[in-house]
Amino acid sequence: MRLPGPFEILRVLEFEWPSREPDFLLTGVTRDDIRSTRTGRDARFTHPVTGLLVMSFHSLVVRTPQGVLLVDTCVGNHKDRPMIPEWHQQQWPYLERLARAGLTPADIDFVCCTHLHGDHVGWNTCLNNGRWVPTFPNARYLFAASELDYWEQHHAADPASIYRRPWEDSVLPVIAAGQARKVADDAELLDGIHLRPAPGHTPGNAVIQVDDGRSRAVLSGDVVHHPVQIERPDWCSQFDLDQAAARITREALLASVADTGTALLGAHFAGPAALRVETDAQGFFYADA
Repeated sequence: MRLPGPFEILRVLEFEWPSREPDFLLTGVTRDDIRSTRTGRDARFTHPVTGLLVMSFHSLVVRTPQGVLLVDTCVGNHKDRPMIPEWHQQQWPYLERLARAGLTPADIDFVCCTHLHGDHVGWNTCLNNGRWVPTFPNARYLFAASELDYWEQHHAADPASIYRRPWEDSVLPVIAAGQARKVADDAELLDGIHLRPAPGHTPGNAVIQVDDGRSRAVLSGDVVHHPVQIERPDWCSQFDLDQAAARITREALLASVADTGTALLGAHFAGPAALRVETDAQGFFYADA
């Protein structure tokens, strides 16, 4: 799926969750809460009758004059993720879908993960003769400095962390291969493509702003997990490490793109994946980009 925005932006699907309980994702939010929102009537993102959420797991690929950038690498195949059975030891046709977009792993020049949770780093690596190796052999993997530093310190202090497996099988092998590059939290990655700090979901969480001088898109990662959070930015994800900071970041991001025509591309938005944020008497809402 080609998405609106500067340069060429493609969505490469790994898998979808067609029906998740709201409180799996959103702290204290019920089905009735979802049904009471305008988003709750949009069948692309929720089930209007049941109030269940629809979610997507996908990468966003940006073709630029300087190379091909792949943002967020989903869960990955053969990954040991017993805490979430739907992620555990899966075999999704992700690389086949990448091929249908006209790309092989060798065509990817840059990989950037908005943060280092397991569903954003999985395809950083793949199994090769029993070893985890970088999936994209020619890519430079760009990690925000504070995000990489946080997880290095976290795992040193807590070797039994629940986040340990993704770190060991999807981040450390990239570092060991010499393909990792630590970049400033606020950095120009390529001409017109900026990494911007967006703390809260994780300490070094980031968004990626793509701007060619004519149009703009923001690849928002998990700042906005689900479109209902555009309407209700006060609703926080269960997976936000600092919910208060995440709420402030989300509200600031929405305010910065509202009524500007900017395409907001969420890492878990189902259906069109790209939305515009608008304002009305009730606050923020969305329209198709």
